[in-house]
Amino acid sequence: MMVRGVRGATTVDANTRDDVLHATRQLLALMIRLNGIEADQVGCAIFTVTTDLNAEFPALAARQLGWIDVPLLCTYEISVPNSLPRCVRILVNWNTTKGQREIQHVYIKDAARLRPDLCTLPPVDFQELERWIDEQMESLRR
Repeated sequence: MMVRGVRGATTVDANTRDDVLHATRQLLALMIRLNGIEADQVGCAIFTVTTDLNAEFPALAARQLGWIDVPLLCTYEISVPNSLPRCVRILVNWNTTKGQREIQHVYIKDAARLRPDLCTLPPVDFQELERWIDEQMESLRR
């Protein structure tokens, strides 16, 4: 089994707690589902935000999806002039038997322009994705 990095990025509509968590949950849920990631196979995850986002820690979204025991870290992305604003990035270090070329990295919303070479996602049913997210969050409340 190897440690593989799974990357993803998205943008947030506004610097509010709800928007940061909603966008991060969607991104992480897609990363999980497209790669078949199980929380107990994750070594750690790093969340970065651009300096214009400070309303909430994006790692809270992972806790909301059940990553209770996974080590998580939030930090700021380097502030490069003219870089993409309101951007959340995730790097998941995942123990897997998959090869590097089998990993599905996820870039959605305006972040798709960061890595157009990796934006060949299958069509995403965001309503179904939100139902899955709600189920994960509800299972933690029980």
